[in-house]
Amino acid sequence: MQGLSLTHFADAGAPFEEARYVIVGVPFDRTTSYRPGARFAPDAIRAASWHYETLDLETGVDLAAVPVHDAGNTEEFGTASDMAEGVREVAQHLWKSAKFPIVLGGDHACAAPVVEAIPDPDSVGVLYLDAHMDFREEYLGDTRSHACSSRRMTEHIGPKNLVVLGVRSVSKEEIEEIPGLGLHYITAHQVRKEGIEKSVRDALALLGTRKVYISLDIDVIDPAYAGGTGTPEPFGLTPVDIKTVIDTAAPRLVGLDIMEVSPPNELGNTSALAARFVRETVARTWKAWQSNPA
Repeated sequence: MQGLSLTHFADAGAPFEEARYVIVGVPFDRTTSYRPGARFAPDAIRAASWHYETLDLETGVDLAAVPVHDAGNTEEFGTASDMAEGVREVAQHLWKSAKFPIVLGGDHACAAPVVEAIPDPDSVGVLYLDAHMDFREEYLGDTRSHACSSRRMTEHIGPKNLVVLGVRSVSKEEIEEIPGLGLHYITAHQVRKEGIEKSVRDALALLGTRKVYISLDIDVIDPAYAGGTGTPEPFGLTPVDIKTVIDTAAPRLVGLDIMEVSPPNELGNTSALAARFVRETVARTWKAWQSNPA
């Protein structure tokens, strides 16, 4: 893939042509509005990935035997508009090649162009895991801000094909506008009261699509567990909650992004979580596909 500089996620040694999963990093955080540093996340997550065993204990999947390719990082874009155009081009190639994209940001602005590249937008729903709604029309004068990411996605797939899970911070304007658009969300407070298993089942039922893409902003997790992020928000989900989301959605998953890890604001635990979520996703979806190849 043109324009990519190679680095390497653990056990991702398959050639592109033979891979089912393709990892791409986007070292971009120019729309970050609080703590920058997410541009360093793709390589920090890769470094953390080498600390894990190749065997997944729960599924029995040996990740060293799964066809995963690491395509390296995109170029370092100067503006959010340039980033969106470049990432969209990379993602279009992945979708058309029938790959399972795993995109490592970067701030959450890097996620929208991956979804915008989906060739059949009516067939894929987005499970948007985030502490924030990210549904502003623009933020600080930029329609490509990380605070606008879910809105840009719905312009491609429609608001009924996106569910925000884990939200606990929203602007007055967003909360007033959302009901009339048909966008669904499940708050972190609901998750705490009703349990993560019910919340995930409800979210997947609201999507209604057979295929599901997960956009994971690491700040959906409480900063007590994952403080290395650009905009930490208390009263969040736990890492085990996110594992439950991935495990439940795995039979329907077609792609994943992990955004907003900020290595300068952590001691390594947040990058380690992100790397583990990548491996959990690969193991669970691979196991599901083996059980039902269709």
